[in-house]
Amino acid sequence: MLCDHGLTDTGQFEVLRDIAGFCIQARATIEDGPESIRRAEIRPTHTPAVLITRGRLTEQLTKIINLPQGERIKAFRLLVALLGVADERRRACFCADGCGHAWHHWATDGIL
Repeated sequence: MLCDHGLTDTGQFEVLRDIAGFCIQARATIEDGPESIRRAEIRPTHTPAVLITRGRLTEQLTKIINLPQGERIKAFRLLVALLGVADERRRACFCADGCGHAWHHWATDGIL
C-alpha cells in the first residue's frame, strides 16, 4: 500500500496524482463513484468518498490528491477502485481488440 513502501510525502502525492491521471485517461465518471466507494471499502462519509460524488470529476480528483496525510490511504484505495471500475468499462467498450494502456496490465505485472 501507499505507506508500506516508505514513500515520502512527495512520493505519495505523485502516486495519487498518477492514478488520478489514469482515471481520467480511462474515462472515469462521477457515476463510477458509488461503486468505487463500495470496492474501496471506505465509508461514504469519508472525505475522498464525499468528494468523488460531487461532480466535475477532474476538480474533485485534484482535491482528493491534495488531501492531508491522514486521508491518503483512503484516497489511494478509492482511486485504485475508481480506476478499476473505469478500466472494466473501457476494456469492454474501447479496448476489447487490444490497446497500449499500461494500467490494463498492473494486476498481472504485480504493481497492484
